[in-house]
Amino acid sequence: MCGITGFWNKHSQSEGDSENLIRKMTASLSHRGPDDACIWNHQRKGLALGHQRLAIQDLSPAGRQPMHSNSGRYVIVYNGEIYNTHQLKAELEKNSSVSRNWKGHSDTEVLLASVETWGLKSAVSRFIGMFAFALWDKAEGVLHLVRDRLGIKPLYYGKSGNTFLFGSELKALKEHPDFEGEIDRNVLGLFFRHNYIPAPYTIYQKFRKLEPGTILSLSGADSSVKLTTYWDAWEAINKARSSPFCGSYEDAVEELEHLLSDSIKSRMLSDVPLGAFLSGGIDSSLVVALMQKQSSRPVRTFSIGFEDTGYDEAPFAKEVADHIGTDHTELYVTPKQAQEVIPRLATIYDEPFSDSSQIPTFLVSELAKKHVTVALSGDGGDELFNGYSRYRLADMTWNRIRRLPRFLKFPLQHLIGAIPEQALNLLYRPFAPLMPGSLRLRNPGKNLHTLGQLMRTSDERSLYLNMVSHFKNPADIVAGVTEPLTKLTQTDQPEGLNFNEWMMAQDLVSYLPDDILTKVDRASMAVSLEARVPLLDHRVVEFAWSLPNEWKCLGKDSKRILKDVLYQHVPQKLLDRPKVGFGVPINQWLKGPLRDWAESLIGENRLRQEGFLDVHFVRSMWKEHLSGKRNWQGQLWSVLMFQAWFRE
Repeated sequence: MCGITGFWNKHSQSEGDSENLIRKMTASLSHRGPDDACIWNHQRKGLALGHQRLAIQDLSPAGRQPMHSNSGRYVIVYNGEIYNTHQLKAELEKNSSVSRNWKGHSDTEVLLASVETWGLKSAVSRFIGMFAFALWDKAEGVLHLVRDRLGIKPLYYGKSGNTFLFGSELKALKEHPDFEGEIDRNVLGLFFRHNYIPAPYTIYQKFRKLEPGTILSLSGADSSVKLTTYWDAWEAINKARSSPFCGSYEDAVEELEHLLSDSIKSRMLSDVPLGAFLSGGIDSSLVVALMQKQSSRPVRTFSIGFEDTGYDEAPFAKEVADHIGTDHTELYVTPKQAQEVIPRLATIYDEPFSDSSQIPTFLVSELAKKHVTVALSGDGGDELFNGYSRYRLADMTWNRIRRLPRFLKFPLQHLIGAIPEQALNLLYRPFAPLMPGSLRLRNPGKNLHTLGQLMRTSDERSLYLNMVSHFKNPADIVAGVTEPLTKLTQTDQPEGLNFNEWMMAQDLVSYLPDDILTKVDRASMAVSLEARVPLLDHRVVEFAWSLPNEWKCLGKDSKRILKDVLYQHVPQKLLDRPKVGFGVPINQWLKGPLRDWAESLIGENRLRQEGFLDVHFVRSMWKEHLSGKRNWQGQLWSVLMFQAWFRE
């Protein structure tokens, strides 16, 4: 894995200035690739490319970047891994019209040869992997930026003045003197709704994320930007649904195991030590089980635990590791160790990001890095195989509230909202033992307040937007905000999906790349660890969407087919338990050890002076949280992460 960056300015500085700038931009990404740093500076064209290398395959100088193609036509800086390199190489060598004098065995060299042989779009469409790269075409005078199908690897870009800037992280772009960092207040509203910033937006007005499955081409002739989609998730879903899997359920289980085994095997290729994250849940356990099946030695696995049993999955991970026979390492994290990560988050994430599982994700990455350089992860299983409980909750909620007479909805909504969470918790407590398991709630007051808010929705898609919104109305906290359209709010969406399928599709194109994969990339890269996600091989994605939805979820049985693959390797009794979740007790910390830190960020004078957030709204939330009247941990964490980022 690596960090890439660059700029293009036809009216650029002297050669010395240009070289100093690209070195500075590149050095800002040293955490993504500490093994080597190289630049390429085309002063006459005003183009500069920079690369920080984390050497994974072909550790020799033959794998260094920026790399030139065999003919000299192309120059590339590349972040990622192409897992079908050997197959591509064999196909290229069969092409008698192309002479192949391989200098090494890096996938970068094969990538360039593929582009020279088949053209950029055709070549990229053949790649299986995760990647973000910048490719300079000397013959055409065109700079291409390319991002992988699912958005596993990041790529930012934008134009300030006469300078086009790009990089793996925004911090590289900020090192250029032409960078203009004006905050986009409307996008800030999106952040407070989602706790992440959806693509293509960034927190800065002039900069964007390159969307997954997209090629950006910038021509030197007219400075025009052209965006080309080479893989589209919606199209892939429609195509898979129009050609459904024809075999039996048992056939599908067998085919899924074959696909996953192949995906995992290809992601185990590495010239450096390799392991896996293991939480003890379905997804990571399946990845590890199939890794171990294909490994001649015990796989290195890593998990972290917490003293608070409500957040501790380490014992479950240990049981799974013992059964599979991995070389397992676990670390029990103290609250102090977890809290020490918090001051680093603003720098790690570059723009506001407030999924609090960013803390344990960083900690398990830091643990793994002490032993390996590559770690496989189980991310993607929930979005592909109907794993999130909110899918079933949204279905159930919509079916119930749409039947409620209008004259009852609003009184109930106001009644529930008027009763403090603490009081609702006390009222619920005597009845909890009498409730079925599905209605035994950890925080009934908060859940009932959410239900009250959902009663005002008029259709199922609005209900889901409401469910996944941390602030139901971001204008409450950022005055005068007008939220830009996102994938959740755009109207030109494919028809024919039922509500459950639509929610999964939405998470695949937004929540997965913009929250989950962003979190994993930044946390792992902050410690120079490469994270690989075999469940997000695009062939697995397309296969999952060719299956009937009831094979993924039947009643309350979520991830059904994924579990049936796993149960062939791990006993069901080790995994048949409620999901704990990968989180930390932010609620208690804000009232205790983090209280002074939080107060320093959201003090009344500071909020008023900065002028972004509604002072009364934020202070009211804070007081209600401290008093126990309401649990505002999620919303306050978003406010604090923005404030911490803004201070940086």
